[in-house]
Amino acid sequence: MSPSLALSTSSPQNLFDSHHRRLNSKRTHLAGRKLGILRRNLVSKGIALSVFCSLLTANPVRGMERLPFKPEGYNFWTWRGRKIHYVEQGSGQPIVLIHGFGASAFHWRYNIPELAQNYKVYAVDLLGFGWSEKAIIEYEATVWMEQVSDFLEEIVKEPAILVGNSLGGFTALLTAAKLPQQVCGLVLLNSAGQFGDPNRQPNTNEEESAIKKFVVNPLKDVFQRIVLGFLFWQAKQPARIEKVLKSVYIDPSNVDDYLVKSITTPTVDPNSGEVYYRLMTRFMSNQSKYTLDGLLSKLSCPLLLLWGDLDPWVGPAKAARIKEFYPNTTVVSLQAGHCPHDEVPELVNRALLDWLSSLELRKEEPSSITA
Repeated sequence: MSPSLALSTSSPQNLFDSHHRRLNSKRTHLAGRKLGILRRNLVSKGIALSVFCSLLTANPVRGMERLPFKPEGYNFWTWRGRKIHYVEQGSGQPIVLIHGFGASAFHWRYNIPELAQNYKVYAVDLLGFGWSEKAIIEYEATVWMEQVSDFLEEIVKEPAILVGNSLGGFTALLTAAKLPQQVCGLVLLNSAGQFGDPNRQPNTNEEESAIKKFVVNPLKDVFQRIVLGFLFWQAKQPARIEKVLKSVYIDPSNVDDYLVKSITTPTVDPNSGEVYYRLMTRFMSNQSKYTLDGLLSKLSCPLLLLWGDLDPWVGPAKAARIKEFYPNTTVVSLQAGHCPHDEVPELVNRALLDWLSSLELRKEEPSSITA
């Protein structure tokens, strides 16, 4: 059954809030299932659109073109002396796809081919991930923001739509907030990042004692290296990766050899273990440095949230709070987990393309007004 779209118009003050329908999986034949998405509050210059799309398929990706897996990668760009991997397809308005923690450009395997039919699509591997160099540096959120910013300037060479999942979403948001002139639209899929805690006590940065500096901290570092070294060894085992993926994909149909291989292949790099250690001990402990509310307050472009409401890590409450804080937001709720772009790519592609079309209509609207 093809997607069914229902459109309605209203005044700028009237926004439709349709009830979210949770559709139970049904075993009719093969792996038939029913999925629903709800688009809420799509506003364009006095027009509010409420779009509901339902789709029944035996296989969520049957007939969809998939990006061929290349063990050697696609394209490489040298950034500050480091090798950066990216995929490039199509022509037109540029879209830059940014993967989540532990993933790569290949995680957009079902999105790149379809989006590239109408747009210039780039999918970039963040430094330390995927086929990009496993640089031994101090990882911090601004490193990836600067990487994406320079990628836009040197490779894309014009303002683009940024699309990011999880860590990639946080990177995209940070880039859009810091460099608004380079980003004309932002799409977040179950983004990482936290809102600030107004009750949190500020860090007084008291001077460390000699015992803590020369005894406690070195012992702590040794202990962390032993524990995280074991966890990394365990985390890169194919069976472990498959288990984790199936815990965040509500429908595990797309957790296949292609996906697992795209995650395990980069871990053979001799520096990957050290990168993992630095990410877990430095970056993860400093995420509160950049809060969602702080970044959203600096955002100026339209925002689309494609949210897997069944995500065990990042639930729908976060999307609702982002929408409340930043009204220029369209929310599309999906019956999916943490990676909706790969779990229900047909729904994500359609919602993204519809939203992009609405942005084009906004640009054309002033010229269509006659005296």
